[in-house]
Amino acid sequence: MSSALDRLKNLTAQISSYELERKNNLKTLEELYHKLDITHKIAHFDDLFELKAINLSGISLGDEDLGAIKEGKYAQIIGILYDSSAKVKNKNISLAYYGRAEKVEYELKKDIISFILAWRFEKSFRTLEHYHNLMGTLKNLPHENVC
Repeated sequence: MSSALDRLKNLTAQISSYELERKNNLKTLEELYHKLDITHKIAHFDDLFELKAINLSGISLGDEDLGAIKEGKYAQIIGILYDSSAKVKNKNISLAYYGRAEKVEYELKKDIISFILAWRFEKSFRTLEHYHNLMGTLKNLPHENVC
């Protein structure tokens, strides 16, 4: 029984640390949203999460080469909108443009990368919550409503 209790304690501590990290991440994300002047393209912070994805051109986000400059490319934060009623479903919008990637200063590059990673971290939580809620809805659907 002690091992089950220990596993429960460890799981509770892990969930607690994720929630604390999420809260801190959201605060950092909002600060970077203002600092990087994303407000010119997305007026309200919560509207950031209407985007399907956020990508970066000119600077790598890969595990092996995080922050590496792509020579001759331009650094730009790109938001991807999804419109199911449009002929072309995905639409790219420039959220911020920083010029040639090799000329972006270290601190700005770090802020840009932090912004995108923080957005993706929060977006993953929101996606998890969305699917968790859908599964709950599915469990409560009358039998005749399920295909």
